[in-house]
Amino acid sequence: MAHSLMINTVLVVDDEAVIRARLKGYFEKEGYRVIEAEDGEQMWQQFSRQHVDLVMLDINLPGVDGLSLARELRSRSDVGIILVTGRDEAIDKIIGLEMGADDYVTKPFELRELLVRVKNLLWRMSLVKKAQQETIAQLECKDDVIEFEGYILELNSRKLKCGDESIKLTKAEFELLAAFSLHPQQVLSRERLMQQTSHRNQDVNDRTIDVIIRRLRNKLHPELFVTVHGEGYLFAAKVDN
Repeated sequence: MAHSLMINTVLVVDDEAVIRARLKGYFEKEGYRVIEAEDGEQMWQQFSRQHVDLVMLDINLPGVDGLSLARELRSRSDVGIILVTGRDEAIDKIIGLEMGADDYVTKPFELRELLVRVKNLLWRMSLVKKAQQETIAQLECKDDVIEFEGYILELNSRKLKCGDESIKLTKAEFELLAAFSLHPQQVLSRERLMQQTSHRNQDVNDRTIDVIIRRLRNKLHPELFVTVHGEGYLFAAKVDN
């Protein structure tokens, strides 16, 4: 099998030394570089020292909890995030994914299952990166400004305005709106929309896209985003660019 020679760096954030050692030993045997942190403070120290591809982040940490760290991580970085928890509650999973995590495992977990999840996430991240590079190429062929229904979307500065009002968008909201405005009056599947955003979760992509669409409907005219049942979403605006 042909593999990239690039070694991925995995950061294990867990306050239990035994779990860190178990994960480090297993993933190093599988060809990964593994670094450790026992809390949020150490996690940020590790981040400042080197490039990290993926974080395995325990939710129940001393000090700042894993959910808060996941949200902060996602606001700063496109790093892969797999949440690890001892709780098997659906609400945790939903909150975790909305905080920006890509995947979720519950203790006790099988190491082989975790390895598959890590491989799949890194693969999906590579697909997203490729899709985003294609989108950037599309954007570079366009003017910087796209106008629709009284809104002005500035692609390079990632700003959205309606008249004199500036509308704050998260990174994922901007990416989705840019994808819509580049393909107006077209039905875009959730899968295609997922590839245009920094969200990479395979299992809950419908949920993730729906959450972002809901937020966009709250910030813009809701009727601009039309649900096409069984197919995806259509951006109903007339776009000038």
